[in-house]
Amino acid sequence: METTLYNQKGDKAGELKLDTALFGQKWNADLVHQVVFSMVANSREVIAHAKDRSEVSGGGKKPWRQKGTGRARHGSSRSPIWIGGGVTHGPTKDVNFKKKINKKMKTKALTVLLSQKFKDGEMLFVDKFDVAGKTKTADDVMKKFSTIKGFEKINYLRGRRALVVTPTKDPKLEKAFANLKSTQVSEARNVNPLDLITYKYVVLAGAEPIITSFKERMK
Repeated sequence: METTLYNQKGDKAGELKLDTALFGQKWNADLVHQVVFSMVANSREVIAHAKDRSEVSGGGKKPWRQKGTGRARHGSSRSPIWIGGGVTHGPTKDVNFKKKINKKMKTKALTVLLSQKFKDGEMLFVDKFDVAGKTKTADDVMKKFSTIKGFEKINYLRGRRALVVTPTKDPKLEKAFANLKSTQVSEARNVNPLDLITYKYVVLAGAEPIITSFKERMK
């Protein structure tokens, strides 16, 4: 398998051989759904919590004596039938949404999505990336990429357009793209199936070392 390698000016810089194990996998919708759904569940922050009668304040004293007032008997203002009392069967922060994801499943889903992005023409292979930490330069580079056939909408400012993958952590590149909200920068070893399915395009900024990093994760 071969593909075109570009430079950051949007010009062809040569050809790049691809590994079938990474970019030639068949689509597996069930596997991708299971892995991505589990990742979303694992990242879910439990916020909803209603206090029951043991958690609300007050209620230490019996509201009125048991008999002789003509009113119903009550032992505490914390009762769920009182305004300001505890909630019965409400949501609690103790609920656990975590789901187990096997390492092999996650790795397989990653290769399946990489293959699908490549087949759909949504993956751009770039020899190297140098924007010197400047947002204007990064924006200009994305505009040049939009001149490549199939990537006309990569520089749109709305939506999650491009995931820029780097071989190693690159603070300057992250700084340059920080104000381009439609673009996200991620280190190759941290790229996961959820990232690939969230962003429309994937830009491998330093294609050869990134592919090597992906291969290492398959072992």
